[in-house]
Amino acid sequence: MASESIHDHLQAVLGPIAYEQRSALCTSVLPTIISALADISKALRAAHSVVAVGSTNTFGDEQLNVDVAAEELVRAALARCPSVVTASSEEDPIERSVDHSVAVPKQRREVYSAAFDPLDGSSIIGPGWAVGTIIGLWDGPSALRQAPREKQVASILASYGSRNTALVALRIPGTTAPAVCFEVGLGDDSSTPAALTRTEVRYATEAAKTRYFAPANLRAASESPAYMALVQHYITERYTLRYSGGLVPDVVHGLSKGHGLYVSPVTAGSKAKLRRLFELCPVAMVVECAGGKAVDAADGSDVLGRAVEDINETGALACGNAAEVDFAMQKLLA
Repeated sequence: MASESIHDHLQAVLGPIAYEQRSALCTSVLPTIISALADISKALRAAHSVVAVGSTNTFGDEQLNVDVAAEELVRAALARCPSVVTASSEEDPIERSVDHSVAVPKQRREVYSAAFDPLDGSSIIGPGWAVGTIIGLWDGPSALRQAPREKQVASILASYGSRNTALVALRIPGTTAPAVCFEVGLGDDSSTPAALTRTEVRYATEAAKTRYFAPANLRAASESPAYMALVQHYITERYTLRYSGGLVPDVVHGLSKGHGLYVSPVTAGSKAKLRRLFELCPVAMVVECAGGKAVDAADGSDVLGRAVEDINETGALACGNAAEVDFAMQKLLA
């Protein structure tokens, strides 16, 4: 029997009303972006040399040839989506109008803004470790000063490694459609259709046999006795360390196993680096739609509980199984 297509799956999980209301999202935007992710995967495989291109982004990060290639492929995909009117990225953090390469209807029932990190983990791509792409889709022409739980309608985390996959989360406001998170396997490139590989991605609700932790920004433990004690707790309790240095692969690992805590605190000497618009909000949406929890590790507030007022905002992160996040924050804020 043929496996369920992504198109059929979206129809089934959203229901006829929500699917009709978001037809452009389901039939144009998501398929086009997923195809572009396959092209990014192909470009990374072909990039035998990872080199600096002699420029930095607005945040001061040195740009690599693979960063630029991923950025261009996502931008080209958005240009083929008439309903996406603005886009911003970590490499170019300004909301700019999308210059469409296709005819745009005068009246557009659906209007979206995209905010993305074209290549998360570029600092670890040299040794061949898994990296990813993070994309958030927002209702309306801007992602700024919008309530994330109401206006961020879709999020995609693509992971490029031994398997090339994408986690897709949707939460459609104003409908009875449930929040959903599923996984697709990326094709060899955009000419090969993506395959639905997991119809539902969820954190486990029962006690996990193997418990995983990913302690990011570990140098902060030298300043924070609470963080040092938390890491020591995981070692004493025989948690399994799974930290690669990449946000996407570490979060995806927890979702593939059904258990995992990713924690990246901040201290006076180790400032927050994760961008709220391009990394934290899309990751938090995937985590929540999979039944988990995502909070700012600095104060325990919900990542999606407040709008992004400035495109350059950064924050800390603790995400994963809800009980694990609650325990970690109890220790960090004690």
